[in-house]
Amino acid sequence: CGGSASGKTTVATRIIEALDVPWVVLLSMDSFYKVLDEGQQALAARSDYNFDHPDAFDFELLVSVLRKLKKGKSVKVPVYDFTTHSRRREWKTVYGANVIVFEGILAFANKELLKLLDMKVFVDTDSDIRLVRRLQRDIMERGRDIVGVIKQYNKFVKPAFEQYIEPTVQVADIVVPRGGENFVALDLIVQHVHSQLEKVRVLLHCCRAALASAHQGQPLPKTLSVLENTPQVRGMHTIIRNKDTTRDEFIFYSKRLMRLLIEHALSFLPLKSVTVETPQGTMYEGKRFHRQRITGVSILRAGETMEQALTAVCKDIRLGKILIQTNHDTGEPELHYLRLPKEISEDYVILMDSTVSTGAAAMMAVRVLLDHDVQEDRIFLLSLLMAEMGVHSVAYAFPRVRIITTAVDKRINEEFHIIPGIGNFGDRYFGTDGPSAWCESDSMDC
Repeated sequence: CGGSASGKTTVATRIIEALDVPWVVLLSMDSFYKVLDEGQQALAARSDYNFDHPDAFDFELLVSVLRKLKKGKSVKVPVYDFTTHSRRREWKTVYGANVIVFEGILAFANKELLKLLDMKVFVDTDSDIRLVRRLQRDIMERGRDIVGVIKQYNKFVKPAFEQYIEPTVQVADIVVPRGGENFVALDLIVQHVHSQLEKVRVLLHCCRAALASAHQGQPLPKTLSVLENTPQVRGMHTIIRNKDTTRDEFIFYSKRLMRLLIEHALSFLPLKSVTVETPQGTMYEGKRFHRQRITGVSILRAGETMEQALTAVCKDIRLGKILIQTNHDTGEPELHYLRLPKEISEDYVILMDSTVSTGAAAMMAVRVLLDHDVQEDRIFLLSLLMAEMGVHSVAYAFPRVRIITTAVDKRINEEFHIIPGIGNFGDRYFGTDGPSAWCESDSMDC
């Protein structure tokens, strides 16, 4: 928080640079100005509209967006055009992150908003410096004239600072004089954020360790379906689990197993009864897929290996991709890339990954699909091999997602690798050696 042109964005940017951690979101209060009607537009054009008053902001939308971001959900953020004083048609999609940096002139003015802030920083900059910066910004970047900027400053900006912004310094945890030039204060903020992230990392590790044993003795969830363990299936598992299997054989038998898995999964789709006429002129009572579309989504990179089996069985199926990698240092899944077909909310989605150990990456992928309005009971999670822990974790978090696999191994070790497992599927399939700090999506069986 801080007055207009106090250097809030500069402070926020330098904090992000100094943190040097992935997945930081910068959310600006400027995006949440209310939509102006024609009368207000005319006032704004004459510099007679008060953009520094609390009533100028859509706090309801802002609180909703920030609350969702803190829960790790994706949100749509409006884009405000200061030249036309209106919201643009296109809204930005923003995903939850490890750290959310929120900045705005009235960041501390709303009680509901204040409850969502874990650390409150007030940027205190001399009023003359703020005026000079505002003149430069509004004239050069926003196309205003100097007379209008000074008029607006004296009529609205300065009184609003004294009435609404300056008093909120009392709720701040840290006051940063001189803004972005105060490197000592910035360093203290960065150290505090790092310490909080470390606490979260330790807590997550403890929770994951507890989950590893919590499911033991519990029956497998009803949403799980395991491909029948026929001699053929067991024979293929013997080949792909064998460390001495050549890469060519590994690929060949993996593909055979994938094909069986896909065909097994399709049997759970809703079918309707239909009658068709045969070439002999007789009628045949059959079944047909009841819904409009099926979409396949692979969790890169190992999940992409299952696409060929899916396209061989489902003609003209649409495909999407999600790149999620598990950071080996933190054990947390991290979303790197997302490409989904348009209008998938009514589709049945087949979500594919080669192996599922803890279920962390699979749950993130399901969460992404839900954020795109896919119905939970229309998501099928497919994997060649799963650990019991991953099955229970996914089923607990998303009880209506159908989980389908060819085998479930009972144990994972201290590094959360599946035991006896299959090895690093991606490396064995593609013939590569994975970086030591990363694991294939949720395939921590590496």
